[in-house]
Amino acid sequence: MKNKLLIKNGLIVDGTGGISFSGDVIIEGDKIVDVVKGGVADCVDFEVIDCTGKIVSPGFIDCHAHSDAYLILEPDAPSKITPGITTEINGQCGGSIAPRYGEARLSSDWASLLGEKLTWRSLREYREVLEANKPALNTVQFIGHNTLRSSVVGYAGRAVSKEEIKEMTRLLERELDDGGYGFSTGLIYQPGKYATSEEVLELTRAAANKGAYYSTHMRSEGDEILESIDEVINLAKETGIRAEISHLKTSGKNNWPKIDRVLGKIESAIEKGFLIGSDRYPFCAAGTDLDVVLPDWAQEGAAKAECARLADPATRKRIVDELNASNRDWSEVMIGGTWGDETKFSSGKRISELGDNPGEIICSILEKDLCRTGAFFFTMSEDNLNRILSKSWILPGSDASLRAPWGPLGADFPHPRAYATMPEFYRRLRSLGFSLEDAVKRMTSAPAERFGLKSRGYIRNGAFADIVIWDEKEFACRASYSSPHMFSSGVECVVVNGSVPYRAGKFTGDRGGCFLEIPRFASGASS
Repeated sequence: MKNKLLIKNGLIVDGTGGISFSGDVIIEGDKIVDVVKGGVADCVDFEVIDCTGKIVSPGFIDCHAHSDAYLILEPDAPSKITPGITTEINGQCGGSIAPRYGEARLSSDWASLLGEKLTWRSLREYREVLEANKPALNTVQFIGHNTLRSSVVGYAGRAVSKEEIKEMTRLLERELDDGGYGFSTGLIYQPGKYATSEEVLELTRAAANKGAYYSTHMRSEGDEILESIDEVINLAKETGIRAEISHLKTSGKNNWPKIDRVLGKIESAIEKGFLIGSDRYPFCAAGTDLDVVLPDWAQEGAAKAECARLADPATRKRIVDELNASNRDWSEVMIGGTWGDETKFSSGKRISELGDNPGEIICSILEKDLCRTGAFFFTMSEDNLNRILSKSWILPGSDASLRAPWGPLGADFPHPRAYATMPEFYRRLRSLGFSLEDAVKRMTSAPAERFGLKSRGYIRNGAFADIVIWDEKEFACRASYSSPHMFSSGVECVVVNGSVPYRAGKFTGDRGGCFLEIPRFASGASS
């Protein structure tokens, strides 16, 4: 039987940026069938949700997420549903759930936690498992360059051959045909950091020819950020693809003064007609794996090779000496998720708090955790964050996998953005002078329009019924770097495709999320 819902007496913020109004929303099945200002008589046989004193808006869209694997483990998506997220764009930073061939490995936390549930190799197979699990939210899947490259080339630190490029292209095209939405790169990670601009261009051109999108964790977000932006602009110019710069930032105090040139380069490209945008999480600490601090030569081959180097006394001493001789401020690096009793004590502590030999401290933790340790990097400017968020082309992206305060995902020590990106993004926009309506638009219809999410991001007749009911005064971040597993407050009810997976503080099991295949636009056209 189709769901029939009457959402009554809410303040409707419809996602257009237009003035909010009191009214009712009528839902049948997965669609909104009517929006009535001022209210209507009760509908026969409809479940009524009274929203008196609450905001009724489109569901929030997380434009940069990493929940690919964890939607299999926790289909209720607790940390994402509770702050009102109804759609995620997954497969970012060059790492995706598929394809998985040859030497390709999923990130260590994904693989370890999935265990026997890891049954797929292709996107088509993953999709079957996902749909059988009935996720609570909608997911869009990008195909990661690192996953493609390791499937064909492995983790060797070298350029690829023409034949290897052809094989990567064949895999990418197949996965796009099977529902992949775009192509993502993570050019600071293994093995993508070894790719030439030409390799990235060839694969991006193949994606563009399929009408797909491109997103990138650029080669540099610090010392060489301007050159990295130039590479993205060139890709958009050469292929006509829509390019998204992931989690735009100016990392490192010496790079904070570059903010005007960073924003100017991107806005100049947009003015010239290139399809370029960006996302950002509303926090000043980045979060990734601790092993990114190792010297480049010590990272080659990824975790298995790193562990072998740490086990060799002479090589380990070289790593320790190079880390200690670096100019990094170790008070800016905090240990995040760890993987054993011997390292758990370090979660939430900065390297500088753990002793006076940072190189050995880092090597010891990595060795015990098999190079799977997470870390937070406090290298960003609060003023620059606000400058970035003030731009209308910046959309909300958590850069986080979903989490839960229980089960296997509750044992981790995540960045607070995993739970709190949406309320914090909203709070900061309001503090910058954005109206309620404009802030909601940035979190709903603006992402839907940029990513071609047809009939989503709005409350209007015929739109999919992705809706969040929330209290503006109570909508707040509760997670922190010291206590990350805290649900955000203020969301009363979430509707996804007409189903109600979360209501009055409870996960109902009524999960209606979908794997979304977006109608693609032709290369070079506007969205």
